Amino acid sequence: MKVTVAKSAGFCFGVKRAVEQVYQQLETGKKPVYTYGPIIHNDQVVKELEQKGVRVIRSEEELERLGEGTVIIRSHGVSRRVQEKMEASGLTVADATCPFVKKIHRIVEEAGKKGQFVLIAGDRNHPEVQGIIGWTLGDSAVVETPEEMEKLVLPRDRGLCFVSQTTFNYNKFEELVEILLKKRYDSHVINTVCNATEERQSEAEGIAAKVDVMLVIGGRHSSNTQKLFEICSNKCKNTYFVETLDDLDTKPFQSFRHVGITAGASTPKKIIEEVQKHVGIKF
Repeated sequence: MKVTVAKSAGFCFGVKRAVEQVYQQLETGKKPVYTYGPIIHNDQVVKELEQKGVRVIRSEEELERLGEGTVIIRSHGVSRRVQEKMEASGLTVADATCPFVKKIHRIVEEAGKKGQFVLIAGDRNHPEVQGIIGWTLGDSAVVETPEEMEKLVLPRDRGLCFVSQTTFNYNKFEELVEILLKKRYDSHVINTVCNATEERQSEAEGIAAKVDVMLVIGGRHSSNTQKLFEICSNKCKNTYFVETLDDLDTKPFQSFRHVGITAGASTPKKIIEEVQKHVGIKF
């Protein structure tokens, strides 16, 4: 049995940086330590940090009730309003927002100053997108599908800035751009899909096209892992979403000769290695 593991599988730069910042805060010995929302979209990492005393704050109301401690802004970032509320609270604030997400915040803020309409490609319910919206200074909209883009009515009296969630499907972003440019040619399009996301998606697609079965490892709430699963499913009909080793049932795989493995940007190396080892033994 041949097993191919994507070289790009596992923690990306932004996720690794965010998790390291939490551990750095724990090492200072100054407690309590909070994260505003799960630091990354991986339940195993979040539970491990909770066991070390890190508490997850899930709303502004909870934030307002804090009297002391350190609050860490998660890798997805937060809105301007939430960040300013943190800074005014008297808490120590550690910003673990991914630098690539921070860049989008600056882009949409500058677009707002110029009076431009901001259009965002992404999942409107995802915390990264909600944070980006919170840095726009004027009107904005979120699109996720070609159908939404076709129906979208755009303002004609001002410029438009089009950006993307960092973990959005790159090919879908290009499709949305094509539709947008048919609507109006004066749009300022900035591809803010993270380079690591593009690389991960491209590599996963290539592996999925060559294997008999594809395993996509990651958290159920991870946007980039869901995109990987979607991409791999289009190339390999036997594609399975695996959160941990406990989810892996090898029984349907006995007749396969080549297994591919990829993982989302929030998936710890330990989990990838466990799945790889288990697959190598069982197949």
